[in-house]
Amino acid sequence: MSAAKVRSLRSRISLKIEIPTINEPNVTSEPKNTKLKSETSTADSAVEGVKSKKQSVKPEIKIELIESVKSESQIDDRMPTSDLIPNQIEFKPKKKKSKSPRKRKQPETGVMKSEKVIKTDLSSIKDIEDIWQPENWREVLDNILKMRKQHVAPVDSLGCEECPEKDAQPEVFRYQTLISVMLSSQTKDEVTHAATQRLIAHGLTIDSILATPDERIGQLIYPAGFWKTKVKFIKNTTQILKDQYSGDIPRNFRELCMLPGVGPKMAHIVMSVAWDDTVGIAVDTHVHRISNRLGWVPKPTKEPEETRSALEKWLPKDEWKAINVTLVGFGQTICRPVGPNCEKCFNSNLCPFGRSVLSGRNKKKKPLK
Repeated sequence: MSAAKVRSLRSRISLKIEIPTINEPNVTSEPKNTKLKSETSTADSAVEGVKSKKQSVKPEIKIELIESVKSESQIDDRMPTSDLIPNQIEFKPKKKKSKSPRKRKQPETGVMKSEKVIKTDLSSIKDIEDIWQPENWREVLDNILKMRKQHVAPVDSLGCEECPEKDAQPEVFRYQTLISVMLSSQTKDEVTHAATQRLIAHGLTIDSILATPDERIGQLIYPAGFWKTKVKFIKNTTQILKDQYSGDIPRNFRELCMLPGVGPKMAHIVMSVAWDDTVGIAVDTHVHRISNRLGWVPKPTKEPEETRSALEKWLPKDEWKAINVTLVGFGQTICRPVGPNCEKCFNSNLCPFGRSVLSGRNKKKKPLK
């Protein structure tokens, strides 16, 4: 770029100095039409004068170009950047930060941070589920009890409650209850009851079982489901009871679940029958299936423990003990897993599953000619 162009460019750039008022009468600004060199020196002396006062207000320099070059072709690449002198310098004091907290709005809700937020009990979906109750559940349960009186189910005479000896010693009664419940897993009530009676005839006590060979125990409990595995569970559990519980069974739910072959459903039944202490609902395949069919859970459940947790949140505790036998017998007679007898069910109009089944069956019926 030629020297003439540079001088022309420099002449188009002016320097303006604005100094904030610091209550000092001797600080004045220079006239606007002075030379560039004198303006620069005046600005430097003004800045030094402001700094020498040791004020708490610190100047902030803001530089901006009023007139920019219109195109890159007007500036030679060889021209040093120091030749581009800003035409305006502003001195602005920084504002002191207020110590008092400012009220800011949250962009999502628009609620002021300083405002008190009122919390409600329904703070999550889980809280809503905790107060959920199925519609007409009492009427549905009463109808089930009426049907149970009309139809005798295997659980009524062959269930785990009917297996132990009624006149046995308390600790023997509790042990027999535990063993019969362990045998009931994946086994029909008729088979469980028969196997328990064979063990009782042989001698269903802790000392007798420990003295009996595994092969003989297998012969006594066959054809219970998974009988070979149950032989090992019975032997190991019996040894633990002798060594750790003085020949009795655990008194609480958690320790019962720690025994080999004992799950939550079994532990709830044992606590209820052996200790007469209902601490939860025993959910087996019948209770799990019927609860989902009736809509007694807020959302469909896949595991019995999910069903148990859902039922215990709304079903009154005084119904917990009887609900297992009630629904098991109902599932054995009316609400069967395959081919449910929805036509004879008193809840056919109240049960979502029953309405669906009957609606489908009516569609399949051909009209008479």
